[in-house]
Amino acid sequence: MKHQTLPDPVAALFPDAASREQLGRWLTEALEAALKRVQAGPVTPSIDAGEFRAELEAFDFNSPRPLQEALLWAIERMEHGIVQMANPRYFGLFNPGANFPAQCADHIVALFNPQLASSASSPVPVALENHLIRAIAARAGFGAEATGHFATGGSEANYTALLCALTAANADFSRDGVRAFGAPVVFYTSRDCHIAWLKIAHQAGVGRAALRLVDTDGKGRMDANALTRAIAADRAAGAVPVMLVAGTTGGGMIDPLHACADIAERERLWFHVDAAWGGAALASEKLRGLLSGIERADSLIIDAHKWLATTMGCAIFITRHGPLLSEAFHASTSFMPSSLANVDPYLNSVQWSRRFLGLRLFLALAAAGWEGLGAHVERGVEVVHQIKARLVASGWSVANESALAVLDAIPPPALGDVRALVRRVVASGRAWVAPTLFEGRDVVRICATNGQTSEQDIDALIAVLNEPP
Repeated sequence: MKHQTLPDPVAALFPDAASREQLGRWLTEALEAALKRVQAGPVTPSIDAGEFRAELEAFDFNSPRPLQEALLWAIERMEHGIVQMANPRYFGLFNPGANFPAQCADHIVALFNPQLASSASSPVPVALENHLIRAIAARAGFGAEATGHFATGGSEANYTALLCALTAANADFSRDGVRAFGAPVVFYTSRDCHIAWLKIAHQAGVGRAALRLVDTDGKGRMDANALTRAIAADRAAGAVPVMLVAGTTGGGMIDPLHACADIAERERLWFHVDAAWGGAALASEKLRGLLSGIERADSLIIDAHKWLATTMGCAIFITRHGPLLSEAFHASTSFMPSSLANVDPYLNSVQWSRRFLGLRLFLALAAAGWEGLGAHVERGVEVVHQIKARLVASGWSVANESALAVLDAIPPPALGDVRALVRRVVASGRAWVAPTLFEGRDVVRICATNGQTSEQDIDALIAVLNEPP
């Protein structure tokens, strides 16, 4: 029987090897040239939004375009159409200039495109990520039995913590949901937490009213006495406390971890540490002692795409309760090539299909070691130390006393309102900072996010911050 000849692969989607090699070389050169321009250019977007929308309308996808033309268009629009985290004068949120090994990892993963649901289909990626989880858990003092997984971001990883806490608090939660508790569920975190916890409470089905925002101590840290009073009041009102979260966001302050652990133990609460940014201090022998008490947590998260400078998004969830993690996400199906509790990612995480995220951090650690990664973190602290000294010398004051790489600063009266000052800085394109509230007061938030920030970049920041209105 004669078989019908298959049509050729679609050349635009699957070009031949010579074309791929040629385009690959061109793309590498084009990206390097764009990076140089980004690092020397404005931090803020400069594209005309109206013109860009008109350009988009021209992409009706009825007439194909040459790939190189489309690639060049995309590079140029990205170069002018986003806040540039790769610019060393970006001192804003926790988003970093990505390190080169992590960028290489994305290239490798894109080529092989493994599916990280199953250890049978992706034995090497699953084993590599598990090895990395154990190494990070050891840095945190969690012990050999700790387990966990990579996630797309801190919100997903923190959501995992709440599901684990609910599962630990009531064995019927997996089957019956919050109905199993027979009373309102509540959990606790600092007023200076990441407000994504409200979305997490909504997503988990406990409702936004379940989140208790505990007062701080005047220095940006959770007030242990206020926490104790809040738990007592909730129990007296018939609510069911399930989890205590340590972790701040605005000022780089570290909640009293040992005091929180004591309260969680006494009140039989799941103790979770949201160390999305500050957890990077574990890489540094000099700084890791700041996180003393984290070893007593039931779970923790770290976003490697923040201070550890991997590409987006590369969050890590770790717990010392592996069987409970499997209980929270157990499933049964016949089509998966393997179904191993405590091993297969789809049985131990929110996600099913997932990109190979861990290679980004693995290659960075392989290339730099803990010493090199720790040096990167310590360099960020030194950058902020120099900015702090120079601002104080020019009449600014400091609102937070953080040992980490974030500064909440208050300008002298002559420079005017904080938020107006920040708008001027951002509009200039010469640097990027953010306004925030610290202990109820507007401050300029400056975070060292780029591992290549130089003294000249600090000079530029100080100059634009001190320009009169």
